[in-house]
Amino acid sequence: MTEIPQERRLVTAIPGPKSVELQDRRLAAVAAGVGSTLPVFTARAGGGIIEDVDGNRLIDFGSGIAVTSVGASAEAVVRRASAQLADFTHTCFMVTPYEGYVEVCERLAELTPGDHAKKSALFNSGAEAVENAVKIARAYTKRTAVVVFDHGYHGRTNLTMALTAKNMPYKHGFGPFAPEVYRVPVAYGYRWPTGAENAGAEASAQAIDQITKQIGAENVAAIIIEPVLGEGGFIEPAKGFLPAIARFAKDNGIVFVADEIQSGFCRTGQWFACEDEGIVPDLITTAKGIAGGLPLSAVTGRAEIMDAAHAGGLGGTYGGNPVACAGALGAIETMRELDLNKKAKRIEEVMKGRLEAMRAKLPNGGLIGDIRGRGAMIAIELVQPGTKDPAPEAATRLAKACHAEGVLVLTCGTYGNVLRFLPPLVIGEDLLNEGLDVLEGAFAGI
Repeated sequence: MTEIPQERRLVTAIPGPKSVELQDRRLAAVAAGVGSTLPVFTARAGGGIIEDVDGNRLIDFGSGIAVTSVGASAEAVVRRASAQLADFTHTCFMVTPYEGYVEVCERLAELTPGDHAKKSALFNSGAEAVENAVKIARAYTKRTAVVVFDHGYHGRTNLTMALTAKNMPYKHGFGPFAPEVYRVPVAYGYRWPTGAENAGAEASAQAIDQITKQIGAENVAAIIIEPVLGEGGFIEPAKGFLPAIARFAKDNGIVFVADEIQSGFCRTGQWFACEDEGIVPDLITTAKGIAGGLPLSAVTGRAEIMDAAHAGGLGGTYGGNPVACAGALGAIETMRELDLNKKAKRIEEVMKGRLEAMRAKLPNGGLIGDIRGRGAMIAIELVQPGTKDPAPEAATRLAKACHAEGVLVLTCGTYGNVLRFLPPLVIGEDLLNEGLDVLEGAFAGI
């Protein structure tokens, strides 16, 4: 494995001529519905750097959307996955099983919150994990209704589109959607009408009132929430909200599902974001950071709930692929050996300090309305100066300015006005600060 120099380098315009040529081929061969944030074609990646086919090296503040937390070519992931590739690529766990699948499930039982008996089932994508969590909850409770939240994102399949709040680009034109899905308020502190200090208590009361009156708690199989909402804008529900919702679920026999697909595996400075307020979910869905870039996802939860589905009711041809399982064991090994929770907390310290300093330099905070997030899951919400009116055009301009200077950043948010930062947890602090220097220069030029 060749080490990639951990330095930003621009040798062509972004995108360069080879990427432009590949983009032409892509437009002719790949469906238009598959978008890209930045059409530079990757040749190599590792640490905090993406190297493109033109030889440019970009600072990576995206991690493939929180996937390559251990880096895009982590030694333990490559070593374990390569060894597995040499042995066999597939048997289908439902036909002839293999140890790697079992070992990943054992690690998940150790790492996820709670000391109760746990079991897991493995799949390929986050959306698959969420769909299967719903299946399991319905099988266990013998109920049908599913409750989700404003600003939530859970996937692009038919059921998970129904669970997802945002229309464009995820749902528009793709209906009708799965029934028996109900949406209630979330404690979005920055935008809560009576102030962030009231959001936790008021939003949980509103949500519980709606569930009770409009659905009937006795009809609800599952309540599903991201402990830090991802695509919705890296919203941390105000303190007290998650414990109140989890308590309501427990009191009413409802399966509480923590969707940790983006926030899990050290991303927020804890193994799982729900640990921040001591939440112990009944089921937890994981993907993204689980396997160092290989496609793997999981549902992990209370053994009696996980065992509710009949034999053959869960699975899939590729679910828990042996190479992906090997990658997951390598990723978990790396997280433990490098103490990536500690590194995530340091990233938060650096990023929030720098972002607050940027805001302080702008008149009345300028475009930066809110700085939020935990660990290496940090965001700034951009607004029209002096208001809370969303400024999506500013987010687009800032992202483009960073891209042109060799820093990959992503946008998100219900209003399209959030810049989100998801650097690999192994990024060097010099690269982290250099990327933030570029962002600061982009603010100066906007």
